[in-house]
Amino acid sequence: MNYLQLSQESIKNNGISQAIALKLIQTSDKNTFELLAAANKIRQHFKGNKINLCAIVNAKSGKCSENCSFCAQSAHHKTDVESYPLMEPQKIIKRAQTAEEKMGATCFSIVTSGKTVKTKEETQRIGEALNGITNETNMNRCVSTGTLNKETILELKKKGLKRLHHNLETAESYFANVCTTHTYQERIETLKAAKEAGIEICSGGIFNLGESLEQRVELAYALKELDPVSIPINILNPIEGTPAHINYKPISPLAVLRLIATYRFILPDKDIGLFGGREFALRELQPLMFIAGANVTLVGDYLTVKGQEASKDLQMIKDLGLEINAIH
Repeated sequence: MNYLQLSQESIKNNGISQAIALKLIQTSDKNTFELLAAANKIRQHFKGNKINLCAIVNAKSGKCSENCSFCAQSAHHKTDVESYPLMEPQKIIKRAQTAEEKMGATCFSIVTSGKTVKTKEETQRIGEALNGITNETNMNRCVSTGTLNKETILELKKKGLKRLHHNLETAESYFANVCTTHTYQERIETLKAAKEAGIEICSGGIFNLGESLEQRVELAYALKELDPVSIPINILNPIEGTPAHINYKPISPLAVLRLIATYRFILPDKDIGLFGGREFALRELQPLMFIAGANVTLVGDYLTVKGQEASKDLQMIKDLGLEINAIH
């Protein structure tokens, strides 16, 4: 397979066919580095040498009503995750300032556990935090607060919301194996409501939940249809007490890199990032996520798992001859 020729076709045609994508994700270990080099050409064409850095705050933790198989915060699973109510707005704002000043973050997301924002008071407090982040930082403002309707999204938009994050999590054909307390379509409706409200959408998934390679590709084309600006790829870091931990089978670093590269071929002009699980899944091959086509990653801690020191991420990016993107 001529990977470089396919990269030019992806650039020219805004993607590749599903049949070709399936061949790419099935690339052998021996040929993987040829695939990565070609994906890197696509990233360079659309993104240059600029890398975006996202940071999050787990603003409300635990006791979630949903039963997502991978999530430590679900009330259905027995984990030792910390539970606490929604943080005060000033604490969230301070976290955002630290992410910008100490970690180089260009986007900050307020993340809350639960299916949705349950009360008007919570909506108001999240709005107050967004307003403060708007006034006190230069970062893009994002929320990841579960299922939201257009009215709530518009209310948050008035306070400074620029982007809504809501993962599809996995392919529609596999979704019932991951969650049964809400539907795949509910996730689609939240993303569509955000777009109707004039808000950017960020949507991706979590991989290595038992889905097939075909289903990983299926998810990519579902995302392509929704047209998000940013696509986070998360790799399962199995948490004890969750169903995903019981059924866990390791994924190789090269398989993770092939996944990123295939998504870059399918979605050539999008921001594509490796987020949760990157340290766990890639180990010493972390720098290669950018060569595989990623132009975004998350700095700092994840929701319930510690991330590596931001200084190491910044040094890694510098060592690769890449640069942190200007605030956008």
